[in-house]
Amino acid sequence: MQYEFLKKFPQRMKNAGLYALLTQNIVYKVQKWKDYHVTGSDEQINLVFAVLLFLMENSLKDQPCTVDDIAVFIDNIGTSDFNWGLSFDESRELADFVVNSVLSNDGVQMEFTGYDFEEKTYGTIPIRYVTNEVVYFEGEVKRTSYHLTDDGYSLLLSTLEIESNMRLTIQELLFQMQMEKRDYDRAVDTVKEIFDTMRRQIQRIREAMVRIRRNVLNYSVAEYDTIIHDNLESIKETGKKFEAFRELTAKRRSEIDSIRINDRVLTDDEIKNLKDLGIIGSYLDRVLEEHQKILNSHFELKDLYSRELENMAQVKQIKRFSLREKIYEPVLKNPGLLNNMDFIFAPLFKNDPEKSYNLLTASALQRPMRSRREEDETEEVDFDEEAWEREQERLREEKRKKYESSLSFILKTALEMQSVKLSDLKKITDEDPEKRKKLIPEIDVFKEVMVELLKSAELDIEKLRQERSMYLTEADETFEPNVMILEILDKMPQGSSVSHISISKYGKEKVIFENIENAFGRLKAIRCSEVRIAVEKKEDACLRQGTTNGIRNR
Repeated sequence: MQYEFLKKFPQRMKNAGLYALLTQNIVYKVQKWKDYHVTGSDEQINLVFAVLLFLMENSLKDQPCTVDDIAVFIDNIGTSDFNWGLSFDESRELADFVVNSVLSNDGVQMEFTGYDFEEKTYGTIPIRYVTNEVVYFEGEVKRTSYHLTDDGYSLLLSTLEIESNMRLTIQELLFQMQMEKRDYDRAVDTVKEIFDTMRRQIQRIREAMVRIRRNVLNYSVAEYDTIIHDNLESIKETGKKFEAFRELTAKRRSEIDSIRINDRVLTDDEIKNLKDLGIIGSYLDRVLEEHQKILNSHFELKDLYSRELENMAQVKQIKRFSLREKIYEPVLKNPGLLNNMDFIFAPLFKNDPEKSYNLLTASALQRPMRSRREEDETEEVDFDEEAWEREQERLREEKRKKYESSLSFILKTALEMQSVKLSDLKKITDEDPEKRKKLIPEIDVFKEVMVELLKSAELDIEKLRQERSMYLTEADETFEPNVMILEILDKMPQGSSVSHISISKYGKEKVIFENIENAFGRLKAIRCSEVRIAVEKKEDACLRQGTTNGIRNR
């Protein structure tokens, strides 16, 4: 399977289908709703979910729930809350319609079609919200009682009962049970969900800090209490638990490694377990990093909220007055007041206080004044947030295209020549200004590309592709060479045949690119070390491996 994150797709589609089919059943029965004077779709959905909650309450108590019981419930809320003005008989008809027509689809099995990426085909997913059974009252009266199915419970519990902080606790318990049972395949999925939960919490904190910085009054105390509570629940004992999980994972890996080293060749199941444990260990490391970020961000959020509230309180204490009302208009009415203007402007012309030499200040670590001036000059202004974000996104996209242009030219040339040096690129681009612009769109961009390539040194393309299929990555503002190299190779006709890329310094000679225009339009020269970029294709790697094996066999 190419994309690991699509592995449980049918289960996700079942959860989506629970909402989709119910909403479809509610909306499509327009005429019936009009008969009961419940016309708004919002009102209809609210009523159906209220009936579902009533059924869940009776199901949990293991009490019979007949149409008459539901009718009494609808009659009560219809009178006290919705003001429908229905008689009891009409409420009973409405209850029968909701349970038997909307929730039970008039006895016809409800199905939702979901695609299975593992089987490469669509599958039918049966969905049933309520079921019924025959009960006897006083030993003789036979009635039909309704209660929720597992699908009904899943639908309702996902709306409120399992809160975000509880999800993490449940995921931790599931992960612990799966590790104890050595069910590593499921443990991989669970630890990924835990990582996603932690990442979402950090995003919530960052969004809250942005809102507070813009205007602290737009961030309510209730929202602040909620996010602080969720932070504490995420932080509480989570670090210790995942440290223990990481130690357990390392222990299990060492056990399998010892079998491979000392006793025998590993079976397919043991090899798969070893691979899953490696994935679990890497995700646990990332989860602990996210835990530390949440801890740091939690205190930053508290400090920021307190500071902004204090600043807001201080601003409100400042007494302001209108210059026009207090100065201009009185002077215009009575010019003789100008004789007293020195009382107003005299404080502006006072001499600076005398300076004294402070030994403590003189011996203290001196910070650059530029950053301090920048901080002092910082001013919060109201602006169009969406326009600003669009502009920032446009600038990021332009810079990314420049990185991609330079790296694409280098990889394409290296793939055509199998091995290319920086001096070769210079000769090629000296003859063609357009190629020079592709290679060096900006001086800083070209420098960063070459530095990052030298840092990478050896790139195993197959391994990078495998890692990309296993992890969920987010778009990043910074230049990620490994990710961009894979994207460029995917677009190239012969990119799929590349196996390895090696980058290294070559000799001591310098390569000089002259007359390169910088961001300010000035011509500069770039002096670089000689660098060699070599591309190895899969057939070459197989041939080299075969030759190596032949030598070993001899």
